[in-house]
Amino acid sequence: MGGDDPEGEDVADPDATEARIERLVERLLAGEHRALARAITLIENRAPGHRDLVARLHGHAGDAAVVGVTGSPGAGKSTLVDKLARAYRDRGQTVGIVAVDPSSPYSGGSVLGDRIRMGASSGDMDVFVRSMSARGRLGGLSTATTEAITALDAFGKDVVVVETVGAGQSEVDIVRTADTVAVLVQPGSGDDVQMLKAGILEIGDVFVVNKADMDGAARTVAELEEMLHRQRSAGEAESAQSGHHGPGMASGADAATREDGSDATAEWDPRIVETVATTGEGVDDLLDALDGHDAWLRESGAREAKARQRHGAEIRRLVRSDLTELAEAELARRGGLDALAERVQARETDPYTVADGVVEPIRECVKSDEDGSGDGGDPENE
Repeated sequence: MGGDDPEGEDVADPDATEARIERLVERLLAGEHRALARAITLIENRAPGHRDLVARLHGHAGDAAVVGVTGSPGAGKSTLVDKLARAYRDRGQTVGIVAVDPSSPYSGGSVLGDRIRMGASSGDMDVFVRSMSARGRLGGLSTATTEAITALDAFGKDVVVVETVGAGQSEVDIVRTADTVAVLVQPGSGDDVQMLKAGILEIGDVFVVNKADMDGAARTVAELEEMLHRQRSAGEAESAQSGHHGPGMASGADAATREDGSDATAEWDPRIVETVATTGEGVDDLLDALDGHDAWLRESGAREAKARQRHGAEIRRLVRSDLTELAEAELARRGGLDALAERVQARETDPYTVADGVVEPIRECVKSDEDGSGDGGDPENE
């Protein structure tokens, strides 16, 4: 009994696992922070039943505003996120923070651990902070991270803030995960400007020039404004040629009009905000900018469009993961990859024949389901 489960339950018994997950979901939805922490641990460890757990929580998620905060190491992300959480709490909103750390090359776990430097929110039960490992995922966000966001959302947190490892060309996962992305830029850093030129400019809804009390802040703001202006002009020229409304035009926004009669379907114009995270200066302006983008998302219909894209990407990811597991099992049934490679090396077969043989059982299952001879179930009844 017990195995690896700290609650001492038999993790090998599917019935016990299902009952355990059901109780955990009930406690989480009832607002128990301990259950929330336990759920995220199960998710991060990919423990038995974690998929059932996330599936049960999915229907209760979707209301939280998810804010991604990214930027190069040393830009002050953790300090700013801490101040941001405090500002949300001052408005009476509850906050969940997922701080994504680099993976340890030895354990695969989080290197930095819990963010002790988030001092302003320390001791506040309505600010739930969790560090999670990137697990080597390019872009810094693992599957477990997006599932942890679902848990926080279902728990009822008003805002979920995701702090990423850093910024770079591969740092695009945050766009697929967050409703609003804030990109931090440090003044006087030529690397940051080059990074922005290299493509990160497209992912920011709000650009934050943090450490704005440093020399060079005004120049960084001016450079950002110039780059955004050029991006906007290029987008307008492209739209004029293609006949589209704009590069950031929200899909599904045809009927959206603000109460004042202005066009809510207009493209979002990224804002630039200056902050000094250590003192909290400018955090209210940042909050206003994030609120503005959230309002635009809701009025234009872009929030629903992003949610649909996320669900589609999640389905594709899960299907790929499941198919990979099936293929690995079939490889093992056929003697394992090394044995098959040796047969190819010995000219007994070739990689294409091996791959066809591994995929054939899956292909046959799909074909029999299409013919109606399989028992794969009716998709309409799922």
